[in-house]
Amino acid sequence: MSISQRLVGKENEENVYEYTFKNANDIEISCLNYGCAITKVVVPDRRGIYENIVLGFQDLADYKNNPIYAGAVVGRVAGRIKGAQFALEGKSYTLASNDGHNNLHSGPKGFQHVVWDVAIRDKEQETVIEFSYTSLDGEEEYPGTLTTTVTYTLNNSNEFIIQYQGQSDKTTLFNPTNHTYFNLSGNFRQDISQHILKIDSSKFLELTHQLLPTGKLLDVTDTVFDFRTGRKIIEGMNSTDPQTILAGGGYDHPFVLDSNHNGEIVLRDAESGRILTIETDAVGVVLYTGNHIPDDLDIRGVKSKTYLGLCLETQGLPDAIHHGNFPSCILEKDQIFTTRTKYTFSV
Repeated sequence: MSISQRLVGKENEENVYEYTFKNANDIEISCLNYGCAITKVVVPDRRGIYENIVLGFQDLADYKNNPIYAGAVVGRVAGRIKGAQFALEGKSYTLASNDGHNNLHSGPKGFQHVVWDVAIRDKEQETVIEFSYTSLDGEEEYPGTLTTTVTYTLNNSNEFIIQYQGQSDKTTLFNPTNHTYFNLSGNFRQDISQHILKIDSSKFLELTHQLLPTGKLLDVTDTVFDFRTGRKIIEGMNSTDPQTILAGGGYDHPFVLDSNHNGEIVLRDAESGRILTIETDAVGVVLYTGNHIPDDLDIRGVKSKTYLGLCLETQGLPDAIHHGNFPSCILEKDQIFTTRTKYTFSV
């Protein structure tokens, strides 16, 4: 195992570094201490050719902009909050309206536009980077001083593990995720339309035209939302299902997982042979197929376009604060919340 770092710039007089892990099988993962953004994941295809499989940028300036949240950890709360407001313990809170009338990914700053503290532990069989950040009481209008740690671990079994931990001195909301876009074709030679996805989920959340949960959990049976035995992404892109149409021709939907830590999410690209297996203790996963990626971004020398990558955001269900039938995203005062997701790369 090895890890290296290089200075890529500054943010508010703080140094921003890119860290690169490399394991015994030559798999490389790079990330920033700015937003914990995963900038590159280099893995082999069936022929042993190593290529990047995640959307990222060359320059720090692009991450400071980053309208698609590429690679970043988002929080305190991932997803949309209806009306950019919520009530907690008898008090009302008004958030930034950065997605129409709603709040998206906690606001314009969130976790994605801050510099995190870093601790590195390099061992024989794994390398660990622990990012930590203290979000002060009232930041982005959320209550409580929240201390968050995000731990990235790469081991020699080709497993990449993300663990999130949070603790607040006041009751608050907490539902972080990682917003990496995957494209297993390698160096973006194809879009993700031919990727085959399996999700062990029999229910998905119905959305409004503002992409907010209605509160209804819909059965996936006999729909393009049934990924239990595998389905090509293009089927959703071409579907006339009202839910795929309102999402912009594809998916931007939360799925409730039927199992955990049991190969519950598998993404495959038949041409390259690459396979990504995701296992988590999270309640659900948001599948976003890049339906609204703009065409004016430079993705490591490739012009951005719709469907260039897809996100598999393991997390609690979005807007849970407004839906009593969803698992709660409330973090009680002094309670420690931890969640873990493992990504395994294979061919």
